[in-house]
Amino acid sequence: MKTHVLLILLTLVVAGLLSCGSVSSRVDETSAVLPETEAAVDPAKLQTAVFAGGCFWGVEAVFEHTRGVADARSGFAGGSAKSATYDDVSSGSTGHAEAVEVRYDPEKVSYEQLLEIFFKVIHNPTELNRQGPDVGPQYRSAIFFVDEGQKKAAEAYIAKLTAAKAYKDPIVTQVAPLDKFYEAEAYHQDYARKNPKDPYIVYHDLPKIEDLKKEFPALYVKK
Repeated sequence: MKTHVLLILLTLVVAGLLSCGSVSSRVDETSAVLPETEAAVDPAKLQTAVFAGGCFWGVEAVFEHTRGVADARSGFAGGSAKSATYDDVSSGSTGHAEAVEVRYDPEKVSYEQLLEIFFKVIHNPTELNRQGPDVGPQYRSAIFFVDEGQKKAAEAYIAKLTAAKAYKDPIVTQVAPLDKFYEAEAYHQDYARKNPKDPYIVYHDLPKIEDLKKEFPALYVKK
């Protein structure tokens, strides 16, 4: 049975169907399951972080399963265009990257812990302008900082990974100021939760959630 499933997934990859945002991937958005929630947090305590690491479906899904994260939204950031839609960003002409805005409680999860999850679980920071099957500058690795504290923390963490030779290849993650975050279309929001049987989600994103559970059990939240 496993071999049969893998053959189906391989066929979809070859056919180009396992790509972020492809029309064939938009399935069963009515099958959403309400998530378990943590104790209510004071909105005034929440801070914002923005990360880009390939298709935003998986980035959002992992952070939604992270303790202390009140909300994660898929969207776009980092370009010169004054607006952003999925189709425009997919053309590669806007300069924007698919990104996720994370609203988190620093008393429950620190920015440094979010960085660790971003690098260790969510994506490969050595791939330039791509992640897995998704290719183009819109899938680049980037950290969009909202203040100098985040900038210093991100640069220090990358320097730490580089010194430790954590990766065989150089880290290509950009560290850039957040100009504006543009929220993506409604069908992109909570996509992995609403479409757990989508082949793209099964093949690329559910394993990331399992990695979060395994690597950071104290920060994992079941939903």
